[in-house]
Amino acid sequence: MTSTMTRPDSGITVGVDTHKDLHVAAALDDRGAVLGTETFCATAAGYEELRSWALEFGELVSVGVEGTGSWGAGLARHLSAAGVAVIEVNRTNRQHRRRHGRSDTADAVGAARAVLSGEAAATPKTGTGPVEAVRVLRVTTRSAIKARTQAANQMRSLIDVADPQLRDQLGRLNAARLAQRCARLRPGTDPTDPTAATKTALRSLGRRYQALSVEIDELRGLLERAVKAAAPPALLAEHGVGTDTAAALMIAAGDNPHRMHSDAAFAALCGVAPVDASSGRQQRHRLNRGGNRDANNALWRIVLVKMATDTETRDFIAERLARGKTKREAIRTLKRHLARRYWKLLVTA
Repeated sequence: MTSTMTRPDSGITVGVDTHKDLHVAAALDDRGAVLGTETFCATAAGYEELRSWALEFGELVSVGVEGTGSWGAGLARHLSAAGVAVIEVNRTNRQHRRRHGRSDTADAVGAARAVLSGEAAATPKTGTGPVEAVRVLRVTTRSAIKARTQAANQMRSLIDVADPQLRDQLGRLNAARLAQRCARLRPGTDPTDPTAATKTALRSLGRRYQALSVEIDELRGLLERAVKAAAPPALLAEHGVGTDTAAALMIAAGDNPHRMHSDAAFAALCGVAPVDASSGRQQRHRLNRGGNRDANNALWRIVLVKMATDTETRDFIAERLARGKTKREAIRTLKRHLARRYWKLLVTA
């Protein structure tokens, strides 16, 4: 799939529709005219071929890349390292899709035009610093915790329908003690016997739970060290901020938090900036349900801790309630305030 036109004298904007194995690029001039399209392999050599191909048309002004946090992450890092301005494109404009259809080439052209129009202007996360290490460790830790919880739930579900004698022995234990007892079960030799099969399954799940517990402890230790090394000391010193909540906020900001030009941008990224829903004589804002939900959840947990242990926070909530606000509205206001405060700490550091 290749299309090429004459080389212009003006600057070039490139849009890239990214996939796991192949990336489709489209080069546009400053008026939005398509100069050429090409497909490249999603490898280091392919990234360099894409950049060289774009430079054949003229000065490369910027590259709009879809999926900079997934399949386009490698390309974005390669271009940024080469000094190319990379713009994050969320998705192709819907009007463009209705007019031109849905194809990789059309998506690449749409990405380039989103950059030209200014609709896409966000700088992607670099993903090359200590915050990326925190993200990777946190993802792995959470998946291990989820797997351990699943193992515990499966043990309990098997015990609920097991032989009454086995159920009486294991039914009232907590998860850790249950795993310890199940790991020592002797199932017998007959795999067709339901009780023996149940004991075999419980022993396997108990040992899995114990192995995951060891893995989680190790990962949590590494994560705590990574967060302490990467997080601003002032952020960790904030009341209510722990290792996991600090990690969530840092991951949302990325290794280059200066890409967010204001605290309002960080609040919108965290989903705590109210969205204008005014129309005619009605002037109002509605709840923002977008943004990074992990960061939003981290702010909510911090607020709950502060409400339970901080006198100043309790006074703030009481004052809002006295003014006719609901408790939920007061919490949203406090989350917005905290987003402003933490953004300053992240950018300053």
